Amino acid sequence: MRLAGKVCIVTGAASGIGLASAQLFAVEGATVVSADLDGTPYRVDVGDEAETLSLAAAAVAEHGRIDVLFNNAGIAGVGDLEETSLELWEQVMRVNARGVFLMSRAVVPTMIAQRSGSIVNMSSAIAETGLARRVSYAASKGAVLALTKSMQVDLAPHGVRVNALLPGTIMTPFVERYLKESYADPEEGRRSIRSRQLGGELGTPEDVAYAALYLASDESRFVLGSGLVVDGGLSAGKA
Repeated sequence: MRLAGKVCIVTGAASGIGLASAQLFAVEGATVVSADLDGTPYRVDVGDEAETLSLAAAAVAEHGRIDVLFNNAGIAGVGDLEETSLELWEQVMRVNARGVFLMSRAVVPTMIAQRSGSIVNMSSAIAETGLARRVSYAASKGAVLALTKSMQVDLAPHGVRVNALLPGTIMTPFVERYLKESYADPEEGRRSIRSRQLGGELGTPEDVAYAALYLASDESRFVLGSGLVVDGGLSAGKA
């Protein structure tokens, strides 16, 4: 029961890493506030300031506190510099970077008042390695990593920890959809992305959920402002 007694908000909790994390957090004793655009008890558009404030207020009203925020909600953006429209760029940044900013800002007053809390932000290994045809997605995830470090400097005196996860390619509905849209033969796509992993295998949502659990729990009390890489050796292979 590594999260016993903790109230945890998980965004993007309807599928993939968010769903796996919400389920794991609950098994480990947390009261989980699962939020997404649909398919969860709480609806939230993380790019909308009023909706993020409403979600934080609902969590406090119902449970009295907020101990963990897992900023997992995100969308893809495929395209190189010329292929990426301004509309796509702004949409990806709105969800992936602005969403982390707004959701964090909504819960931080409660955590500061408690003098405790853990914020886990979803970045990506792409923030450090780069990847072809991902300019909007890479920029958004790089922004999340930089935001994480700056937030930690500000919040450390208040007892609030802020860390980021940097996953590699994880087989989620998100990635399955990308393979179908980007490859005539999705299996060819799987072989291609699998070849980037040192172990030759792709990650599962549970692989990332366990890393999120560690950062959410008090076991990581001495981990502040870090980017935890969970990428099957992708970044090590490019070093």
